[in-house]
Amino acid sequence: MAEEEKTVSADKGKKKERPKQDSGAAKDREHWSDNELLYEFGFSTFVLSLSTSALVHLGELPDPITNAKEVNLQLAKQTISIIEMLKEKTKGNLTKEEESLLDNVLYDVRLKFIKSSGM
Repeated sequence: MAEEEKTVSADKGKKKERPKQDSGAAKDREHWSDNELLYEFGFSTFVLSLSTSALVHLGELPDPITNAKEVNLQLAKQTISIIEMLKEKTKGNLTKEEESLLDNVLYDVRLKFIKSSGM
């Protein structure tokens, strides 16, 4: 019987079971230790990651490397455009929660962009 190991879902914050892979497979196959936590990144995590990037470029959050708050409106606008494109390309394929998340993120970063650019 295959051993089970626990993984954490980043979107739900709950542990779920994932079967361990056969150890007799090729060397390049993924192997997970019993103590290792695996994170499953979903659509919501991806959208929030893009949102965080936009907020860093808008100077709302510090850069994770330099720890300085710097405004780069060109990169902020590009990131906002990526989120807008994602919304358009996924139209009709999202859950209500995912659609709401996209709408809220876009509203927030657009408002902060206008504030930062002095429009």
